[in-house]
Amino acid sequence: MELVKNIFFNTDKLIANSMVKISYTGELFQNNSEKVFIHYGFGNSWDKLTEVEMEKTELGYQVEINLDSDEPLNLCFRNSNNQWDNNFGNNYSFDIESAPTALVLVDEDALEYPRRLRKSYIWSKKIKLALYRIFRYFPKLISGNYKKEAKNEDNV
Repeated sequence: MELVKNIFFNTDKLIANSMVKISYTGELFQNNSEKVFIHYGFGNSWDKLTEVEMEKTELGYQVEINLDSDEPLNLCFRNSNNQWDNNFGNNYSFDIESAPTALVLVDEDALEYPRRLRKSYIWSKKIKLALYRIFRYFPKLISGNYKKEAKNEDNV
């Protein structure tokens, strides 16, 4: 971000969809203007044009605004006597970085797939257990050894 002599931000980067505190110590502050307003908008056409009265402090005039766009922030200042500080007609412009994407959209069908996968996994385990029991105990059942082992287990 390009530094401007009389405008300060409470952050190193201007990030979309975040709050930023702006401090102004320019010509209107130096001339002891009673009230100063920030006039700001976004992009080349100054979308979402807003004007807010700034609070006078020892550090200059301050205001906190919401950067609800990723277009460049354009701003200028005026006092109650309608005197403007607009960077000699060029206005003050600052680039805004896009907010990092933290959320991922998930299709509802995609959520159903893990459930189906889990059900099929459980059924495959049940089938494997059933086959194991059949192959292990079925020959003993046919030969009659199953009854002998059951009697021996009862006596022990």
